[in-house]
Amino acid sequence: MYWKTKFTRTPSTHGNGFAFCLLFAGTVLLSSGVIAEQEAEWDLADLYVDVPTWDAARQKLDTEIDALQECEKLLTRSASDLATCLEKMTVAHKEVWRIYTYSFLAKDTDLSNSAYRERQSIAQTLYSKFEQTVSFVEPALQHIGKPELARMQREEKRLADYDFLIRNTLRKGEHLLSAGEEAILAAAGNPLLAAADTYDVLTNAEIPRPEVTLADGTTVKLTASAYTQYRATENRADRKLVFDQFWQSYQDFQQSLATTLEGNTKANIFRARARHYPSALHAALAEDNIPDAVYLTLVATVNDNLDTLHRYLALRARMLGIEDSQYYDIYPAVIDLKTQYSIAKSRHIIVAALAPLGTEYTSKLRRALAQNWMHIYPRDNKSSGAYVMGAAYDVHPYVLLNHNDDFESLSTFAHEWGHAMHSLLANESQPFPKADYATFTAEIASIANEVLLYEYLREKATSDNEKLYFLFKELQGIRGTFFRQTQFAEFELAIHQRLENGGALSADILNKLYGDLLKRYHGHDQKIMQIDTAYTVEWAYIPHFYRNFYVYQYATSLAAAYHLTEKILAGGERERTAYLSILRAGGSDYPYDILNRAGVDMATPPVYQAVIRRANRLMDEIEAILARRQPASP
Repeated sequence: MYWKTKFTRTPSTHGNGFAFCLLFAGTVLLSSGVIAEQEAEWDLADLYVDVPTWDAARQKLDTEIDALQECEKLLTRSASDLATCLEKMTVAHKEVWRIYTYSFLAKDTDLSNSAYRERQSIAQTLYSKFEQTVSFVEPALQHIGKPELARMQREEKRLADYDFLIRNTLRKGEHLLSAGEEAILAAAGNPLLAAADTYDVLTNAEIPRPEVTLADGTTVKLTASAYTQYRATENRADRKLVFDQFWQSYQDFQQSLATTLEGNTKANIFRARARHYPSALHAALAEDNIPDAVYLTLVATVNDNLDTLHRYLALRARMLGIEDSQYYDIYPAVIDLKTQYSIAKSRHIIVAALAPLGTEYTSKLRRALAQNWMHIYPRDNKSSGAYVMGAAYDVHPYVLLNHNDDFESLSTFAHEWGHAMHSLLANESQPFPKADYATFTAEIASIANEVLLYEYLREKATSDNEKLYFLFKELQGIRGTFFRQTQFAEFELAIHQRLENGGALSADILNKLYGDLLKRYHGHDQKIMQIDTAYTVEWAYIPHFYRNFYVYQYATSLAAAYHLTEKILAGGERERTAYLSILRAGGSDYPYDILNRAGVDMATPPVYQAVIRRANRLMDEIEAILARRQPASP
């Protein structure tokens, strides 16, 4: 479907990256600036004043969606009819997302509330009805054809808001099939998801989770969330125990998990070949018209600079006092900092940290932060993690947090307000049909906020320990989001290419492919960090491998954010304008082209080298601090 939504849920990347997805539990401690209860929850009355008003809007829209079916005959008749029909669909689409947003946000504040869940289900059904009703639009535009559509656009000014829709639909035309073939491919959709569905069942319900007893006597059942918690424990023997037992549970099911991954990869290849794409990679990237060179340049540039990752891993081992660094040593914190960041303090810090983006931006941010657009604190039955819902175009974005007054809460606050400001600027600058931005650009503003936050906190640090804390936090984010996600991307490409070339994917092959990457990325042969063979089954733990060349966008977004913030911090108005032009562009063009116009060519190494420069500069600062701490030679 050509219409999408701006709903950005902060994802878990299984790698301590810049995007945090956390559930903060326990008592909320306010260190300063007590927030009144009513100010800590969003005001859904901005969407609909009450449930009866929402329900009336829903029923009215249901009838209006039925009426859209008339456009199937009218759409191709004239430029005026085409514009009128697209405008009617736009009005309906805006309203269906407003209805959906109201029910979705209410549901996430109390997942135990049956009435909330029922309204969410009703809204989802309504949206599905809208999608099905307007599904004739793309085939109709294809039928009209490029020359006639160009004439219609010249004749009818109202079609200006739909110029990108028309261009993008025509671009996809060569990969559309006959009506019969499209029907067959649509019918194959659910069967092609069987491997991914089986993987979900295996990993979330059927693989037995081992129990371990830690050094302090605590018994822990190693679910995925418990593994994430205890792999970072300070006791090294406990970390090894956690790794050994957790990965053994995956080894026990490795053949089944290899079968599901092979099946899912074959499904991707089938879809690509059915639509006459040269490869599964090209098919996936073609959705947003991303050149293959972006993916390949990312992988190549990271491989050319693995010495930077090795330098970081060696520096971590030095700080932890470990001479034989192992893979289970990659997660524990190097330095702990017990600083409280209340929501009031977080607001103040974020506005100050984003000053390099200019007074117009920070003024807009300050006004937005003063509104009741956030649901701030954790509570029973509330959805975990954090996200921005920006689909209510005529209203404003909403931000869900689980703020617990720690550094991760501050970082998440900065991240989510990057998304929120992106939505605000896009919605202000673009008409609805061109406001929704692609995933490829969606994380840039959020990560740029975090980069500027780290810059600000480091400059304001009052001790070496505080500065070291922020330095290592940022470096760990670079490791998890840039290097680790690129390692995932390289593995995903390798398994697709292997099958495309007539090979197979057994557990042994996958362990070897993934293990070789783990060893190369982590400097196994250089004695930087040792990779135990038992841990090479980690490929079976990564759900992103079932999302069809999705994960690389974490690394490209981070690289774009670093490239842009480097220019902003060293430049002035011109650099700020270029950055903000990306946010304001929304979905008015292909994301690669939007970035390219702003001076960010994602198909070239310099963008990715900005991350390498930053990482090495941060490590230079660490080493300078450590050198000052060394006792003078006698």
